[in-house]
Amino acid sequence: MTEKGFAVQGLGEIAIRCIEFDAMIAFYRDVIGLAPFNDPRGGDIAFFRISEGVAGHTAVLALFRHDIAAAGGVEAAETPPRTGPASSLHHLALSLPWAEQDAVIAWYERLKQPYSIQRFDWVGWRGIFTQDPDGNTVELVAKDPQWRP
Repeated sequence: MTEKGFAVQGLGEIAIRCIEFDAMIAFYRDVIGLAPFNDPRGGDIAFFRISEGVAGHTAVLALFRHDIAAAGGVEAAETPPRTGPASSLHHLALSLPWAEQDAVIAWYERLKQPYSIQRFDWVGWRGIFTQDPDGNTVELVAKDPQWRP
């Protein structure tokens, strides 16, 4: 604990305003493999389970249609958000075990999903990067268990 009385211990939610809402649901469910946390059919918001999280709050990816108001006082937007280099979101990284990265590569190749691989030797991470239907960069990252500083 710190002098302020609290310490962040995990990421609770990542929320993305979607341009292609249905395509984004399909991508994160069928390509990335996240399990739905709610039933998104016919709705404006879809939640996907990332991990158990901290203190009872499941870590989730939330997908919102860009044209609806949302939690936290976020207003609806008639104009779709900008993605790619014009966005304030650089990328979204999801962790998985090192041993599963070969399966990611094989899966992407089977789906003909474009990807690239980047190593971060200073910390022992390897990321497999792709893009979701809205043009956001998505990384599946793992730490090499053999890496030593």
